[in-house]
Amino acid sequence: MTKYLFEANYVGDGIKGLMQEGGTRRRDAVVEALKSVGGTLDSFYYAFGDIDVLGVFDIPTDADAAALSLMINSTGNVDVRLKPLMTVEDIDEAAKKTPSYRAPGQ
Repeated sequence: MTKYLFEANYVGDGIKGLMQEGGTRRRDAVVEALKSVGGTLDSFYYAFGDIDVLGVFDIPTDADAAALSLMINSTGNVDVRLKPLMTVEDIDEAAKKTPSYRAPGQ
């Protein structure tokens, strides 16, 4: 499974829904949505500033992650962004590779 960092902002009626339901029920809704694609929740936090909620979850495939993101964003009540997370071992493996690249103007 791949770990993803998620960052989300409530929009319009999403803010009203959060205020009516509370944070616990919204977290539970995320857990249920993750279960529907075979995923699990690692962490879930509310914040203030430019991000309303963030955390980490595991999802089996990129397609499952994309499907979940599309479904959540399609409601118009939440703007969610996913970032796949890599382990230090993943970076070690990447550092061993030597891709070919020409920088612009060179």
